Amino acid sequence: MTKIVNHWIGGKTAEGASGTYGPVTNPATGEVTTKVAFASVEEVDAAVAAAKDAFRTWGQSSLAQRTSILFKFRALLDAHRDEIAELITAEHGKVHSDALGEVARGLEIVDLACGINVQLKGELSTQVASRVDVASIRQPLGVVAGITPFNFPAMVPMWMFPLAIACGNTFVLKPSEKDPSASVRLAELLAEAGLPDGVFNVVHGDKVAVDRLLEHPDVKAVSFVGSTPIARYIHTTASANGKRVQALGGAKNHMLVLPDADLDAAADAAVSAAYGSAGERCMAISAVVAVGVIGDELVEKIRERAEKITIGPGDDPASEMGPLITATHRDKVASYVAGAADEGAEVVLDGTGYTVDGFENGHWIGISLLDKVSTTAKAYQDEIFGPVLCVLRAETYEEALDLINSSPFGNGTAIFTRDGGAARRFQLEVEAGMVGVNVPIPVPVGYHSFGGWKDSLFGDHHIYGNDGTHFYTRGKVVTTRWPDPADAPSGVDLGFPRNH
Repeated sequence: MTKIVNHWIGGKTAEGASGTYGPVTNPATGEVTTKVAFASVEEVDAAVAAAKDAFRTWGQSSLAQRTSILFKFRALLDAHRDEIAELITAEHGKVHSDALGEVARGLEIVDLACGINVQLKGELSTQVASRVDVASIRQPLGVVAGITPFNFPAMVPMWMFPLAIACGNTFVLKPSEKDPSASVRLAELLAEAGLPDGVFNVVHGDKVAVDRLLEHPDVKAVSFVGSTPIARYIHTTASANGKRVQALGGAKNHMLVLPDADLDAAADAAVSAAYGSAGERCMAISAVVAVGVIGDELVEKIRERAEKITIGPGDDPASEMGPLITATHRDKVASYVAGAADEGAEVVLDGTGYTVDGFENGHWIGISLLDKVSTTAKAYQDEIFGPVLCVLRAETYEEALDLINSSPFGNGTAIFTRDGGAARRFQLEVEAGMVGVNVPIPVPVGYHSFGGWKDSLFGDHHIYGNDGTHFYTRGKVVTTRWPDPADAPSGVDLGFPRNH
Protein backbone atom coordinates (compact mmCIF):
# COMPACT_ATOMS: atom_id res chain seq x y z
CA MET A 1 0.00 0.00 0.00
CA THR A 2 1.31 3.47 -0.90
CA LYS A 3 2.37 5.58 2.05
CA ILE A 4 0.53 8.89 2.54
CA VAL A 5 2.22 11.93 4.08
CA ASN A 6 -0.27 14.32 5.67
CA HIS A 7 -0.03 17.75 7.24
CA TRP A 8 0.88 18.50 10.86
CA ILE A 9 -1.39 21.17 12.34
CA GLY A 10 -2.00 22.09 15.95
CA GLY A 11 0.23 19.35 17.35
CA LYS A 12 -1.23 16.40 15.45
CA THR A 13 -1.55 14.81 12.03
CA ALA A 14 -4.13 16.50 9.82
CA GLU A 15 -5.31 14.36 6.92
CA GLY A 16 -5.37 16.11 3.57
CA ALA A 17 -8.82 17.46 2.77
CA SER A 18 -8.23 19.01 -0.65
CA GLY A 19 -8.29 15.70 -2.49
CA THR A 20 -5.08 16.65 -4.29
CA TYR A 21 -1.92 14.60 -3.82
CA GLY A 22 1.56 14.67 -5.30
CA PRO A 23 3.79 11.67 -6.04
CA VAL A 24 7.00 11.03 -4.11
CA THR A 25 9.45 8.69 -5.80
CA ASN A 26 12.42 6.66 -4.73
CA PRO A 27 15.05 8.23 -7.02
CA ALA A 28 17.11 5.02 -7.11
CA THR A 29 14.24 2.96 -8.56
CA GLY A 30 11.93 5.54 -10.12
CA GLU A 31 9.07 3.94 -8.20
CA VAL A 32 6.34 6.07 -6.64
CA THR A 33 6.46 5.04 -2.98
CA THR A 34 4.47 7.81 -1.33
CA LYS A 35 1.67 10.29 -1.89
CA VAL A 36 1.83 13.68 -0.21
CA ALA A 37 -1.29 15.70 0.51
CA PHE A 38 -1.41 19.14 -1.10
CA ALA A 39 -2.94 21.82 1.09
CA SER A 40 -5.85 23.99 0.04
CA VAL A 41 -6.09 27.64 1.03
CA GLU A 42 -8.37 26.60 3.88
CA GLU A 43 -5.81 24.10 5.21
CA VAL A 44 -3.05 26.71 5.12
CA ASP A 45 -5.39 29.06 6.97
CA ALA A 46 -5.97 26.38 9.60
CA ALA A 47 -2.23 25.99 10.15
CA VAL A 48 -1.74 29.75 10.46
CA ALA A 49 -4.71 29.99 12.85
CA ALA A 50 -3.20 27.24 15.03
CA ALA A 51 0.12 29.07 15.06
CA LYS A 52 -1.53 32.40 15.85
CA ASP A 53 -3.46 30.87 18.75
CA ALA A 54 -0.30 29.21 20.11
CA PHE A 55 1.63 32.49 19.91
CA ARG A 56 -0.61 34.03 22.58
CA THR A 57 1.11 31.90 25.20
CA TRP A 58 4.35 30.86 23.48
CA GLY A 59 5.29 34.46 22.76
CA GLN A 60 5.05 35.19 26.49
CA SER A 61 6.80 32.01 27.62
CA SER A 62 10.07 32.18 29.49
CA LEU A 63 13.42 31.66 27.85
CA ALA A 64 13.98 28.82 30.29
CA GLN A 65 10.86 27.02 29.06
CA ARG A 66 11.77 27.44 25.41
CA THR A 67 15.37 26.31 25.75
CA SER A 68 14.41 23.39 27.97
CA ILE A 69 12.20 22.03 25.20
CA LEU A 70 14.88 22.65 22.59
CA PHE A 71 17.45 20.75 24.65
CA LYS A 72 15.05 17.78 24.77
CA PHE A 73 14.46 18.09 21.02
CA ARG A 74 18.19 18.10 20.42
CA ALA A 75 18.61 14.87 22.37
CA LEU A 76 15.77 13.23 20.42
CA LEU A 77 17.17 14.45 17.12
CA ASP A 78 20.57 13.02 17.98
CA ALA A 79 19.03 9.68 18.96
CA HIS A 80 17.00 9.48 15.73
CA ARG A 81 19.57 10.84 13.29
CA ASP A 82 19.92 7.50 11.47
CA GLU A 83 16.18 7.22 11.05
CA ILE A 84 15.90 10.74 9.64
CA ALA A 85 18.85 10.10 7.32
CA GLU A 86 17.09 6.99 6.01
CA LEU A 87 13.97 9.04 5.23
CA ILE A 88 16.13 11.55 3.34
CA THR A 89 17.89 8.85 1.33
CA ALA A 90 14.61 7.12 0.45
CA GLU A 91 13.03 10.28 -0.98
CA HIS A 92 15.96 12.47 -2.04
CA GLY A 93 18.41 9.76 -3.10
CA LYS A 94 21.60 11.07 -1.48
CA VAL A 95 23.88 8.50 0.13
CA HIS A 96 23.36 7.73 3.80
CA SER A 97 26.60 9.33 4.98
CA ASP A 98 25.67 12.55 3.20
CA ALA A 99 22.20 12.47 4.76
CA LEU A 100 23.77 11.99 8.19
CA GLY A 101 25.97 15.01 7.53
CA GLU A 102 22.89 17.05 6.69
CA VAL A 103 21.30 16.16 10.02
CA ALA A 104 24.53 17.05 11.82
CA ARG A 105 24.63 20.51 10.22
CA GLY A 106 21.02 21.05 11.23
CA LEU A 107 21.91 20.08 14.77
CA GLU A 108 24.38 22.99 14.84
CA ILE A 109 21.50 25.45 14.59
CA VAL A 110 19.56 23.60 17.27
CA ASP A 111 22.65 24.00 19.45
CA LEU A 112 22.63 27.72 18.72
CA ALA A 113 18.93 27.94 19.57
CA CYS A 114 19.51 26.16 22.89
CA GLY A 115 21.82 29.04 23.83
CA ILE A 116 19.51 31.77 22.53
CA ASN A 117 19.53 33.45 25.98
CA VAL A 118 22.78 35.19 25.11
CA GLN A 119 21.56 36.30 21.67
CA LEU A 120 18.40 37.82 23.12
CA LYS A 121 20.11 39.86 25.82
CA GLY A 122 19.07 43.49 25.63
CA GLU A 123 21.06 46.62 26.41
CA LEU A 124 20.64 49.07 29.27
CA SER A 125 21.99 52.58 29.69
CA THR A 126 21.41 53.99 33.14
CA GLN A 127 21.27 57.63 34.11
CA VAL A 128 21.24 59.00 30.55
CA ALA A 129 19.60 62.00 32.22
CA SER A 130 18.59 62.64 35.78
CA ARG A 131 16.88 59.41 36.89
CA VAL A 132 16.31 58.37 33.23
CA ASP A 133 17.24 54.89 31.95
CA VAL A 134 17.06 53.60 28.37
CA ALA A 135 16.74 49.90 27.53
CA SER A 136 16.78 48.11 24.17
CA ILE A 137 14.94 44.79 23.99
CA ARG A 138 14.05 42.30 21.27
CA GLN A 139 10.62 40.70 20.93
CA PRO A 140 9.17 37.98 18.68
CA LEU A 141 7.22 38.80 15.53
CA GLY A 142 4.36 36.32 15.79
CA VAL A 143 3.59 33.70 13.15
CA VAL A 144 6.48 33.14 10.73
CA ALA A 145 6.75 30.78 7.76
CA GLY A 146 9.49 28.77 6.09
CA ILE A 147 9.48 27.51 2.49
CA THR A 148 12.28 25.02 1.92
CA PRO A 149 13.87 23.12 -1.02
CA PHE A 150 14.20 19.44 -1.86
CA ASN A 151 17.99 19.21 -1.63
CA PHE A 152 18.21 19.46 2.17
CA PRO A 153 14.82 18.37 3.56
CA ALA A 154 16.02 18.32 7.17
CA MET A 155 18.91 20.78 7.36
CA VAL A 156 17.34 23.83 5.71
CA PRO A 157 14.15 23.71 7.84
CA MET A 158 16.47 23.49 10.85
CA TRP A 159 18.23 26.62 9.63
CA MET A 160 14.91 28.35 10.32
CA PHE A 161 12.50 26.95 12.89
CA PRO A 162 14.79 26.32 15.91
CA LEU A 163 15.82 29.99 16.06
CA ALA A 164 12.34 31.21 15.21
CA ILE A 165 10.65 29.32 18.02
CA ALA A 166 13.51 29.97 20.45
CA CYS A 167 12.89 33.68 19.88
CA GLY A 168 9.23 33.18 20.83
CA ASN A 169 7.61 32.93 17.39
CA THR A 170 5.37 30.17 16.10
CA PHE A 171 6.16 28.50 12.79
CA VAL A 172 4.47 27.17 9.65
CA LEU A 173 6.73 25.09 7.40
CA LYS A 174 6.00 24.38 3.72
CA PRO A 175 8.67 21.81 2.77
CA SER A 176 9.40 20.51 -0.70
CA GLU A 177 6.68 18.20 -1.96
CA LYS A 178 9.40 15.98 -3.48
CA ASP A 179 10.73 14.67 -0.13
CA PRO A 180 8.28 15.61 2.65
CA SER A 181 8.68 12.83 5.23
CA ALA A 182 11.65 14.24 7.15
CA SER A 183 9.78 17.44 8.03
CA VAL A 184 6.87 15.53 9.53
CA ARG A 185 9.25 13.38 11.58
CA LEU A 186 10.87 16.56 12.92
CA ALA A 187 7.41 17.78 13.93
CA GLU A 188 6.76 14.54 15.80
CA LEU A 189 10.06 14.83 17.67
CA LEU A 190 9.29 18.43 18.63
CA ALA A 191 5.95 17.28 20.05
CA GLU A 192 7.69 14.48 21.94
CA ALA A 193 10.08 17.07 23.37
CA GLY A 194 7.10 18.93 24.84
CA LEU A 195 6.61 21.74 22.31
CA PRO A 196 3.07 23.10 22.83
CA ASP A 197 0.49 22.36 20.14
CA GLY A 198 0.45 24.85 17.30
CA VAL A 199 3.96 26.25 17.83
CA PHE A 200 5.26 24.21 14.87
CA ASN A 201 3.08 23.24 11.91
CA VAL A 202 3.73 21.59 8.54
CA VAL A 203 1.63 22.06 5.40
CA HIS A 204 2.56 20.35 2.14
CA GLY A 205 1.68 21.48 -1.32
CA ASP A 206 2.47 23.53 -4.37
CA LYS A 207 2.01 27.14 -5.47
CA VAL A 208 -1.44 27.30 -3.84
CA ALA A 209 0.06 26.77 -0.40
CA VAL A 210 3.04 29.03 -1.07
CA ASP A 211 0.96 31.93 -2.33
CA ARG A 212 -1.43 31.74 0.61
CA LEU A 213 1.48 31.96 3.06
CA LEU A 214 2.87 34.95 1.14
CA GLU A 215 -0.39 36.86 1.30
CA HIS A 216 -1.84 35.74 4.65
CA PRO A 217 -2.18 38.80 6.91
CA ASP A 218 -1.25 36.87 10.05
CA VAL A 219 2.13 35.67 8.67
CA LYS A 220 4.68 38.28 9.72
CA ALA A 221 7.84 36.95 8.07
CA VAL A 222 8.86 34.44 5.41
CA SER A 223 12.15 32.55 5.05
CA PHE A 224 12.94 30.84 1.76
CA VAL A 225 15.74 28.83 0.16
CA GLY A 226 15.56 27.82 -3.49
CA SER A 227 16.22 28.98 -7.03
CA THR A 228 16.80 32.63 -7.92
CA PRO A 229 13.60 33.13 -9.98
CA ILE A 230 11.45 31.80 -7.14
CA ALA A 231 13.45 33.70 -4.51
CA ARG A 232 12.81 36.91 -6.42
CA TYR A 233 9.09 36.08 -6.63
CA ILE A 234 8.91 35.23 -2.91
CA HIS A 235 10.64 38.48 -1.96
CA THR A 236 8.54 40.66 -4.25
CA THR A 237 5.20 39.08 -3.31
CA ALA A 238 5.74 38.79 0.44
CA SER A 239 7.21 42.29 0.68
CA ALA A 240 4.22 43.70 -1.19
CA ASN A 241 2.08 42.11 1.51
CA GLY A 242 4.04 43.84 4.26
CA LYS A 243 6.13 40.91 5.42
CA ARG A 244 9.73 40.67 6.45
CA VAL A 245 11.54 38.41 3.94
CA GLN A 246 14.81 36.53 3.65
CA ALA A 247 14.90 34.71 0.32
CA LEU A 248 18.08 32.82 -0.54
CA GLY A 249 18.41 32.09 -4.25
CA GLY A 250 20.62 30.16 -6.63
CA ALA A 251 24.33 30.13 -7.23
CA LYS A 252 27.20 29.58 -9.62
CA ASN A 253 30.03 29.11 -7.18
CA HIS A 254 33.55 29.59 -8.52
CA MET A 255 36.77 28.02 -7.29
CA LEU A 256 39.83 30.04 -8.27
CA VAL A 257 43.04 28.00 -8.54
CA LEU A 258 46.27 30.00 -8.70
CA PRO A 259 49.47 28.60 -10.26
CA ASP A 260 51.14 28.14 -6.86
CA ALA A 261 48.32 26.00 -5.44
CA ASP A 262 48.72 22.38 -4.34
CA LEU A 263 47.03 20.88 -7.41
CA ASP A 264 46.35 17.52 -5.78
CA ALA A 265 44.56 19.23 -2.89
CA ALA A 266 42.72 21.48 -5.35
CA ALA A 267 41.61 18.54 -7.48
CA ASP A 268 40.41 16.63 -4.40
CA ALA A 269 38.44 19.68 -3.31
CA ALA A 270 36.96 20.34 -6.74
CA VAL A 271 35.70 16.77 -7.10
CA SER A 272 34.26 16.69 -3.58
CA ALA A 273 32.57 20.07 -3.91
CA ALA A 274 31.25 19.57 -7.46
CA TYR A 275 29.95 16.02 -7.24
CA GLY A 276 29.00 15.57 -3.60
CA SER A 277 25.24 15.05 -3.19
CA ALA A 278 25.19 14.70 -7.01
CA GLY A 279 25.79 18.44 -7.30
CA GLU A 280 22.37 19.23 -5.82
CA ARG A 281 23.75 21.85 -3.44
CA CYS A 282 23.46 25.61 -3.62
CA MET A 283 27.04 25.70 -2.31
CA ALA A 284 28.42 23.20 -4.82
CA ILE A 285 31.46 24.30 -6.80
CA SER A 286 30.20 24.34 -10.39
CA ALA A 287 32.94 26.44 -12.01
CA VAL A 288 36.70 26.08 -11.57
CA VAL A 289 38.80 28.98 -12.86
CA ALA A 290 42.34 27.80 -13.60
CA VAL A 291 44.92 30.59 -13.80
CA GLY A 292 47.99 30.39 -16.01
CA VAL A 293 49.71 27.22 -17.17
CA ILE A 294 48.19 24.81 -14.66
CA GLY A 295 44.89 24.27 -16.50
CA ASP A 296 45.69 21.07 -18.38
CA GLU A 297 47.31 19.39 -15.36
CA LEU A 298 44.47 20.39 -13.04
CA VAL A 299 41.80 19.10 -15.43
CA GLU A 300 43.61 15.78 -15.76
CA LYS A 301 43.83 15.40 -11.98
CA ILE A 302 40.11 16.17 -11.65
CA ARG A 303 39.28 13.65 -14.38
CA GLU A 304 41.35 10.89 -12.73
CA ARG A 305 39.51 11.36 -9.45
CA ALA A 306 36.04 11.81 -10.92
CA GLU A 307 36.22 8.59 -12.92
CA LYS A 308 36.69 6.61 -9.69
CA ILE A 309 33.49 7.81 -8.00
CA THR A 310 31.08 4.96 -7.27
CA ILE A 311 27.50 5.80 -8.25
CA GLY A 312 24.62 3.75 -6.88
CA PRO A 313 21.60 3.64 -4.54
CA GLY A 314 21.94 5.87 -1.50
CA ASP A 315 21.30 3.00 0.91
CA ASP A 316 24.22 0.98 -0.49
CA PRO A 317 27.29 1.63 1.72
CA ALA A 318 29.53 1.31 -1.35
CA SER A 319 27.85 4.25 -3.10
CA GLU A 320 29.58 7.62 -3.04
CA MET A 321 26.99 9.44 -5.18
CA GLY A 322 23.30 8.72 -5.63
CA PRO A 323 20.71 9.58 -8.28
CA LEU A 324 19.07 12.92 -8.98
CA ILE A 325 15.74 13.80 -7.37
CA THR A 326 13.49 13.31 -10.45
CA ALA A 327 13.74 12.03 -14.00
CA THR A 328 12.75 15.47 -15.28
CA HIS A 329 15.61 17.11 -13.43
CA ARG A 330 18.01 14.41 -14.64
CA ASP A 331 17.04 15.12 -18.25
CA LYS A 332 17.50 18.87 -17.79
CA VAL A 333 20.98 18.38 -16.31
CA ALA A 334 21.91 16.06 -19.19
CA SER A 335 20.84 18.68 -21.73
CA TYR A 336 23.63 21.04 -20.61
CA VAL A 337 26.24 18.36 -21.30
CA ALA A 338 24.68 17.41 -24.63
CA GLY A 339 24.90 20.98 -25.88
CA ALA A 340 28.31 21.84 -24.43
CA ALA A 341 30.47 20.91 -27.44
CA ASP A 342 28.37 23.04 -29.79
CA GLU A 343 29.13 26.02 -27.55
CA GLY A 344 32.86 25.45 -27.75
CA ALA A 345 33.54 23.39 -24.62
CA GLU A 346 35.70 20.30 -24.52
CA VAL A 347 33.70 17.41 -23.03
CA VAL A 348 36.27 15.59 -20.91
CA LEU A 349 33.72 13.35 -19.17
CA ASP A 350 30.15 12.75 -20.35
CA GLY A 351 27.89 11.28 -17.68
CA THR A 352 24.69 11.27 -19.71
CA GLY A 353 23.16 7.89 -20.40
CA TYR A 354 24.61 6.39 -17.22
CA THR A 355 22.60 3.61 -15.54
CA VAL A 356 23.06 1.27 -12.59
CA ASP A 357 22.56 -2.46 -13.10
CA GLY A 358 19.37 -3.63 -11.43
CA PHE A 359 18.13 -0.06 -11.02
CA GLU A 360 17.66 0.92 -14.66
CA ASN A 361 14.56 3.03 -13.94
CA GLY A 362 16.34 5.21 -11.39
CA HIS A 363 17.11 8.87 -12.03
CA TRP A 364 20.76 8.24 -12.86
CA ILE A 365 23.36 10.47 -14.39
CA GLY A 366 27.12 10.07 -14.29
CA ILE A 367 29.93 12.52 -13.73
CA SER A 368 30.42 15.22 -16.36
CA LEU A 369 33.48 17.46 -16.73
CA LEU A 370 33.58 20.30 -19.26
CA ASP A 371 36.83 22.13 -20.03
CA LYS A 372 37.56 25.46 -21.73
CA VAL A 373 33.99 26.61 -21.16
CA SER A 374 33.01 30.04 -22.41
CA THR A 375 31.28 32.54 -20.13
CA THR A 376 28.55 32.77 -22.79
CA ALA A 377 27.76 29.04 -22.65
CA LYS A 378 24.51 27.92 -21.03
CA ALA A 379 26.41 25.38 -18.96
CA TYR A 380 28.23 28.30 -17.35
CA GLN A 381 25.45 30.86 -17.15
CA ASP A 382 22.75 28.66 -15.60
CA GLU A 383 22.63 26.97 -12.22
CA ILE A 384 22.66 23.33 -13.38
CA PHE A 385 22.19 21.74 -9.93
CA GLY A 386 23.73 18.45 -10.95
CA PRO A 387 27.10 16.66 -11.24
CA VAL A 388 28.50 18.87 -14.00
CA LEU A 389 31.73 20.80 -13.43
CA CYS A 390 32.83 23.57 -15.80
CA VAL A 391 36.49 24.57 -16.05
CA LEU A 392 37.31 28.04 -17.34
CA ARG A 393 40.75 29.42 -18.14
CA ALA A 394 42.27 32.78 -17.20
CA GLU A 395 45.76 34.18 -17.76
CA THR A 396 45.99 36.29 -14.61
CA TYR A 397 44.48 36.71 -11.17
CA GLU A 398 42.90 40.00 -12.28
CA GLU A 399 41.24 38.36 -15.28
CA ALA A 400 39.91 35.54 -13.11
CA LEU A 401 38.58 37.93 -10.46
CA ASP A 402 36.79 39.99 -13.10
CA LEU A 403 35.26 36.81 -14.52
CA ILE A 404 33.94 35.78 -11.11
CA ASN A 405 32.65 39.23 -10.20
CA SER A 406 30.84 39.51 -13.54
CA SER A 407 28.56 36.63 -12.59
CA PRO A 408 25.05 37.67 -11.52
CA PHE A 409 25.34 35.20 -8.63
CA GLY A 410 27.33 35.83 -5.47
CA ASN A 411 26.63 32.97 -3.10
CA GLY A 412 29.95 31.31 -2.30
CA THR A 413 33.44 31.16 -3.75
CA ALA A 414 36.85 29.73 -2.94
CA ILE A 415 40.50 30.33 -3.72
CA PHE A 416 43.26 27.72 -3.66
CA THR A 417 46.73 29.14 -3.20
CA ARG A 418 49.80 29.06 -0.94
CA ASP A 419 50.09 32.85 -1.16
CA GLY A 420 48.62 34.55 1.90
CA GLY A 421 48.71 37.96 0.27
CA ALA A 422 46.74 36.75 -2.75
CA ALA A 423 44.22 35.01 -0.50
CA ARG A 424 43.75 38.14 1.60
CA ARG A 425 43.29 40.26 -1.49
CA PHE A 426 40.76 37.80 -2.91
CA GLN A 427 38.61 37.67 0.21
CA LEU A 428 38.33 41.46 0.16
CA GLU A 429 37.85 41.92 -3.60
CA VAL A 430 35.54 39.07 -4.57
CA GLU A 431 31.82 39.84 -4.72
CA ALA A 432 30.31 36.93 -2.82
CA GLY A 433 28.76 36.46 0.58
CA MET A 434 30.82 33.44 1.64
CA VAL A 435 34.51 32.91 0.85
CA GLY A 436 36.70 29.88 1.36
CA VAL A 437 40.49 29.99 1.46
CA ASN A 438 41.64 26.47 0.57
CA VAL A 439 38.14 25.44 1.69
CA PRO A 440 35.90 24.49 -1.25
CA ILE A 441 32.47 24.74 0.41
CA PRO A 442 32.61 27.62 2.90
CA VAL A 443 29.29 27.01 4.66
CA PRO A 444 29.58 28.91 7.96
CA VAL A 445 29.21 27.20 11.31
CA GLY A 446 25.93 27.85 13.11
CA TYR A 447 26.97 30.95 15.01
CA HIS A 448 28.01 32.77 11.82
CA SER A 449 25.31 33.62 9.29
CA PHE A 450 24.82 32.00 5.87
CA GLY A 451 23.95 34.07 2.81
CA GLY A 452 25.10 35.36 -0.53
CA TRP A 453 25.19 38.59 -2.51
CA LYS A 454 23.60 39.81 -5.74
CA ASP A 455 21.06 37.38 -7.25
CA SER A 456 21.80 34.81 -4.54
CA LEU A 457 19.95 36.74 -1.82
CA PHE A 458 16.83 38.89 -1.71
CA GLY A 459 16.28 40.69 1.57
CA ASP A 460 18.56 42.27 4.13
CA HIS A 461 19.16 39.34 6.47
CA HIS A 462 21.27 36.25 6.02
CA ILE A 463 20.05 33.02 7.60
CA TYR A 464 20.88 31.65 11.07
CA GLY A 465 23.64 33.12 13.30
CA ASN A 466 23.14 36.69 14.54
CA ASP A 467 21.24 37.63 11.39
CA GLY A 468 18.77 34.82 12.06
CA THR A 469 18.08 36.06 15.57
CA HIS A 470 17.58 39.61 14.33
CA PHE A 471 15.32 38.44 11.50
CA TYR A 472 12.98 36.62 13.87
CA THR A 473 12.77 39.48 16.38
CA ARG A 474 12.13 43.21 16.31
CA GLY A 475 13.72 45.83 18.46
CA LYS A 476 12.04 48.05 21.00
CA VAL A 477 13.56 50.88 23.01
CA VAL A 478 12.11 51.80 26.40
CA THR A 479 12.93 55.12 28.10
CA THR A 480 12.04 55.23 31.79
CA ARG A 481 11.97 57.96 34.42
CA TRP A 482 10.99 57.22 38.01
CA PRO A 483 10.49 60.32 40.16
CA ASP A 484 12.28 60.59 43.44
CA PRO A 485 9.67 60.42 46.22
CA ALA A 486 11.14 63.58 47.71
CA ASP A 487 10.48 65.62 44.58
CA ALA A 488 7.47 67.89 44.40
CA PRO A 489 5.33 67.73 41.24
CA SER A 490 7.03 69.75 38.51
CA GLY A 491 3.86 70.84 36.76
CA VAL A 492 3.12 71.04 33.05
CA ASP A 493 6.02 71.81 30.70
CA LEU A 494 5.24 72.06 26.97
CA GLY A 495 8.89 72.35 25.97
CA PHE A 496 10.90 69.58 24.34
CA PRO A 497 12.03 67.05 27.00
CA ARG A 498 15.61 67.73 28.09
CA ASN A 499 18.15 64.98 28.69
CA HIS A 500 20.31 66.97 31.06
